[in-house]
Amino acid sequence: MFLEQFPEDGKRHGWVEVICGSMFSGKTEELIRRLRRAKFANQELLLFKPKIDRRYSEENVVSHNGISFEAIQIDSSKEILGHWKKERIVAIDEAQFFDMDVVNVVNELASKGVRVVCAGLDMDFQGNPFGPIPNLLASAEYVTKVHAICMSCGNLAQFSHRKSKEKEQVLVGAVDEYEPLCRSCYNKIAH
Repeated sequence: MFLEQFPEDGKRHGWVEVICGSMFSGKTEELIRRLRRAKFANQELLLFKPKIDRRYSEENVVSHNGISFEAIQIDSSKEILGHWKKERIVAIDEAQFFDMDVVNVVNELASKGVRVVCAGLDMDFQGNPFGPIPNLLASAEYVTKVHAICMSCGNLAQFSHRKSKEKEQVLVGAVDEYEPLCRSCYNKIAH
């Protein structure tokens, strides 16, 4: 379980938090939960999402069960720095869809005293590390791995099985395209 720790002495220290896991594991819900707590405490924040993700809304980050939070759509991670006006918290949903430069942007913000919270898939549909997530995990102070429930057997699931025959790495979708599976069930289907 993630324990939020805040440095003492009123000094502004930055750090990086990464929430990762498979599809339908609650990554976005956890991200929004953290942001709602910060907003309740009157902390200024920004939430970003990639333009490629238009599943539920263009203006908001929306979890699969309908929880939403206002967000800024961007094409490139460098745009984050252009929007940042010294907000205390910067959050990024679907971080796996951003370019590798997102790691530099996140670390630059953390070095300036910003709490940076990223959420994203740690593996693609083939079980391979996804985009910049491994590099974000390596430089993060706090990592939370969340799990879905296997649609086949009911165990904890960490794989996002693609139900269609599409082969490209990026295919934005939801329950119609993907299902969470445990290692055993994934290996039976994928191999």
